[in-house]
Amino acid sequence: MLKIGLTGGIGAGKSEVSRLLAAHGAVIVDSDVIAREVVAPGTAGLAAVAAEFGPGVLQADGSLDRPALGAVVFADPERLKALNAIVHPLVRARSAELEAAAAPDALVVHDVPLLAENGLGPLYDLVVVVDAEDPVRIDRLVRLRGMAEEEARARMAAQATRADRLAIADLVIDNSGPLEDLAPRVAELWAELKGRQA
Repeated sequence: MLKIGLTGGIGAGKSEVSRLLAAHGAVIVDSDVIAREVVAPGTAGLAAVAAEFGPGVLQADGSLDRPALGAVVFADPERLKALNAIVHPLVRARSAELEAAAAPDALVVHDVPLLAENGLGPLYDLVVVVDAEDPVRIDRLVRLRGMAEEEARARMAAQATRADRLAIADLVIDNSGPLEDLAPRVAELWAELKGRQA
């Protein structure tokens, strides 16, 4: 089994790279998906978040109000740390379960947005960073996700810098260009990963 840590700043295109790697046959362990699962209604994770942040982060149906929680944590680094202290251990435990269920010869890609921020590089055989220039990322967040530019900049500022991410990269996928340029780059990455696995 080859364990890959895949990361990239918000708007860099990490999720698209993850999707393309899955199409090649990678087993994807997606931290964002798991982070949603561990705070789903009825979970201990959601109860812990509500206890820490109060009923204002819950919707009327009892589910997590992500925009309300985001408004709190992205404005205050200490509140973000408090959230991460609840969610990250739950995500790590579930990720380990999924990895253990993969075939022995699998290429397992851990899709981890905050890999650099949390010093997780040593957990993986290789770290792949999806990179795009900051103006490109801001444009994507505004144009494709409907964020205000100020919000996009705040989200980016809450993450590691490009330099910090690139410093931990074993391999880098440049995704500053159009989407159609990405598939051939990911095909090359897949070939490289399979070669290293062999």
